[in-house]
Amino acid sequence: MKVYILMEYKKISIIIPVFNEENTISDLIHMVERSNLNLEKEIILINDGSTDGSGEILKKYEPKYKIISLKKNMGKGKAIRTGFEEASGDIVLIQDADLEYDPSQYGFLIQPIVEGKADVVYGSRFISGYPRRVLYFNHFLANNFLTFLSNLFTGLNLSDMETGYKVFRQDAIKMILPHLKSNRFGIEVELTAEIARHKYRVFEVGVAYNGRTYREGKKINWKDGVAAIFHIVRFNLFRSCN
Repeated sequence: MKVYILMEYKKISIIIPVFNEENTISDLIHMVERSNLNLEKEIILINDGSTDGSGEILKKYEPKYKIISLKKNMGKGKAIRTGFEEASGDIVLIQDADLEYDPSQYGFLIQPIVEGKADVVYGSRFISGYPRRVLYFNHFLANNFLTFLSNLFTGLNLSDMETGYKVFRQDAIKMILPHLKSNRFGIEVELTAEIARHKYRVFEVGVAYNGRTYREGKKINWKDGVAAIFHIVRFNLFRSCN
């Protein structure tokens, strides 16, 4: 039986994967800086082989923040795993580099952890009373199907497995990090499988969502959705083979 001890949280590590986000990254960093938290912020930016001006923009934030540059584009999963390895905060939060998710909601996201109720928090786009931009119906169907399929394997009852907002206690990261293998968008599935496998206490918090169109820079596509089905089976049934 696990015994949970209410602890004092002093630092939050904010991991921001960056791939070709020259139009949004500066604004995003300023929003993260302005987020109102009574915690020290460790901002970790992973330049995932950007080919636009993102790398030059990130150089302006050295050495104030940790800037890690991958030589070539490896994918969101690799960037997140790299960030996890560098994170020293008591709480670790994943933040996309676009402006789809609002850093002003950090307080709501970390609250279940700070109160000693949760080890992991997902920011759900589908249980929120906050504004949510209306976009692609096929994406909505795909998200719901993938979440349903993931829940079927993990036994969780998440409403938004693919959310970009995932928050962890540092001890949870230390336990699951050695098992993570995904380089690309499969990381969302793999993280969820590991969280369920370790029987962590999971909360969902409703968040606002300002989604992008493909013209505005959205990168995930139908191929990633098909791959996610494979990853759900792979990471839930065949972890020993990875």
